[in-house]
Amino acid sequence: MDSSALTYHFNRFRTSANSFLSQYEPLTLLLAPLLSLLLAHVVRSLFRVLHDKGLKATLIGFFMTSIKLIPAVKSRIDAEKRKVVNKLQSDSKSKREGWITELPSTGLGTSVLEKMREEKRNDPIWQGKCSGTVYIGGSESDGHFSLINEACSMFSHTNPLHLDVFQSVARFEAEVVAMTAALLGSKEKCSGGQICGNMTSGGTESILLAVKSSRDYMKYKKGITRPEMIIPESAHSAYDKAAQYFNIKLWRVPVSKFFQADVKAIRRHINKNTILIVGSAPGYPHGIIDPIEELGHLASSCGVCFHVDLCLGGFVLPFARELGYNIPPFDFSVKGVSSISVDVHKYGLAPKGTSVVLYRNHEIRKHQFVAVTEWSGGLYVSPTIAGSRPGGLIAGAWAAMVSLGKEGYVENTKAIMEASKRIQKGIEEIAELFIVGRPDMTIVAFGSDVLDIFEVNDVLSSKGWHLNALQRPNSIHICVTLQHVPIVEDFLRDLKESVKTVKENPGPISGGLAPIYGAAGKIPDRGMVQELLVDFMDGTC
Repeated sequence: MDSSALTYHFNRFRTSANSFLSQYEPLTLLLAPLLSLLLAHVVRSLFRVLHDKGLKATLIGFFMTSIKLIPAVKSRIDAEKRKVVNKLQSDSKSKREGWITELPSTGLGTSVLEKMREEKRNDPIWQGKCSGTVYIGGSESDGHFSLINEACSMFSHTNPLHLDVFQSVARFEAEVVAMTAALLGSKEKCSGGQICGNMTSGGTESILLAVKSSRDYMKYKKGITRPEMIIPESAHSAYDKAAQYFNIKLWRVPVSKFFQADVKAIRRHINKNTILIVGSAPGYPHGIIDPIEELGHLASSCGVCFHVDLCLGGFVLPFARELGYNIPPFDFSVKGVSSISVDVHKYGLAPKGTSVVLYRNHEIRKHQFVAVTEWSGGLYVSPTIAGSRPGGLIAGAWAAMVSLGKEGYVENTKAIMEASKRIQKGIEEIAELFIVGRPDMTIVAFGSDVLDIFEVNDVLSSKGWHLNALQRPNSIHICVTLQHVPIVEDFLRDLKESVKTVKENPGPISGGLAPIYGAAGKIPDRGMVQELLVDFMDGTC
């Protein structure tokens, strides 16, 4: 076909198209602005994703989403993901064989207790070999367990939701909160006894409540309706949970070269929508205290809330300071600190399921409460996420604190701080390992530049140890408790042997965490790693 013929056919097409469009000119005029708005929305969404996730993560996410549209590629990815999930779930599925799935037709009566004892005997031996997990230990541990168990049993029927009925439990909660506040700055630095709080089910609930209260308080004070919070990447995952639950934009910023919160990096992210910044004393991964004073000054100068996570340190740091350890300011004595979370069921040696959330004043705490006025069931107000709460646990926490007293906590702190320093020194003497940062408390994290540290962890697991695997950098840590005080040398001996085993026989340990953490570290698409975790949890719950 020559050029004149092409011109002829093109002109005919253009004439036909113009004729068609002229018949629908009103529709064209209507769609034009709509298409323009749609395009603007797409562009804004793209820039928002780039702003939130960064260019690299956005491009990786776009690429992975695109290739998953290819059926063959999606099938291959799903198959490989299923292999990993099946590996993670295999042990759990085998253990479920013979589990009770419906009520027995005839109850077992008191013989059920023997069945429970049998199940308990089948649990792994944890005494002394778990990182954290069980904080009670030492020669008097049996007596302390008996004491808190009896306290819990005595009040197992109670529920502090009914304040008028269970007045004893209401008093126990108020006194646990007051005693905890007195440890963390209320007596010396905060006038008027304004510090207040409540007991919760654990550190996660304490953090969730502090975030929720900060969000609503900042909405009340500043009218912020698109809230954002800023945390260092070492901060606990409970903040991610809070961000999802309460629709808050979360900025997780890298830590400094000392593995502390980077104050300058946090400052760069503060804007008109910021409601909260976060510090830890210490951080869970490496046992390092963030620069709380600097963060407090930043929060105060910018008019935002500042939460300090003292879940691990609340019942250690005040006593470590008295013992002469160099502990920087970390509590309400720091200007700018608006809330604190502290677990009583860790170094407070209370029964599991007890924590405290504290606020600098009642004005902030009021935003923690939920009050309902239009329910046909009556007027309702609740201070925490849970409505009904186990009064037995509150009583157990009160019993633990009052029975130990300040003298007991000082003695315990002396023992665990000395044990953690001995462990740190022993690890430093192993040439293949390095300590992550400079631990301030009772957590010692360590990695290796020459060995796969997760393989070392797997060998330790085969010897009965249960440590915690970390990332960025790849490392593991031990959270030292009273359980470890008498067996420090046993741990160091097993650690040296495990390093030697991996050095002589490198390679993944069958059934361990090394292949899983190794794979997760190599997958660039973090969304895929997230899917793996969710699929694993879905299959084990």
